[in-house]
Amino acid sequence: MKTKIWVGLICLLLVFYMVVMWQRSVVLMADPNPVAKALGAAYLVIPFVVAWALVREVTFGARTERMARILDAEGGLPVDELPRTPGGRIVRAAADAEFEKYKLAAEAAPDDWRSWFRLSCAYDASGDRTRARRAMRDAIALFRRDAVRPGKPARG
Repeated sequence: MKTKIWVGLICLLLVFYMVVMWQRSVVLMADPNPVAKALGAAYLVIPFVVAWALVREVTFGARTERMARILDAEGGLPVDELPRTPGGRIVRAAADAEFEKYKLAAEAAPDDWRSWFRLSCAYDASGDRTRARRAMRDAIALFRRDAVRPGKPARG
């Protein structure tokens, strides 16, 4: 719940930022100077880019959370039993060793969103956030495909 509150506050801050950017763009576009008009036009685009990024990230988080709830209900969430350093970080060598198990499972079941979800968690534990997000996007695509596949019951 604490994370949702922070996400909500960040979203409100971004909305405030978008409103200020929109206002600044109107002021600059009213200026007779062509450079100011160009800056105003650029400022007009920025709120749309921010809105797109905000919607994309919140949707990503909501879908990830939904899949995690389903896996949790099925008893399929990966258990975090990896050793940690005194500072609380996961020991990289242990995470890398555990990673292989999830990689092989994803290769064995490439059409199963659950295996990609778990692989994403393994990438994250190994410290590879870029691949973790890519694997989670693959899991989301498979999850959404399974949910709308005609003639097949939705899995979530």
